[in-house]
Amino acid sequence: MSAITEKRYETFAEFYPFYLTEHSNRTCRQLHFAGSTLALFSFGALVLTGNLWWLPAGLAFGYGFAWAGHFGFEKNQPASFRQPLYSFMGDWVMYWQMLTGQISF
Repeated sequence: MSAITEKRYETFAEFYPFYLTEHSNRTCRQLHFAGSTLALFSFGALVLTGNLWWLPAGLAFGYGFAWAGHFGFEKNQPASFRQPLYSFMGDWVMYWQMLTGQISF
């Protein structure tokens, strides 16, 4: 039995086009956007209140919504399992591109 070797990307510029292919399902992108928005609000609440419970809440919102999109709609494994830093960066670039109309909801 041969093992399938997944490509490791050396730069974010090389990774991001792959990242976008992993988010072709509209509902998956919408869930990413919702989770990232809730994560931003959680971070704001953390800063305003100093209550550290907002940190795990933000992580749960961000990753929970994204993973629901991947497992439930995109039917693939989140890129954060393979390249967590580039995936985190990709999520925010995609968020900005959705917010500014460069990528459709």
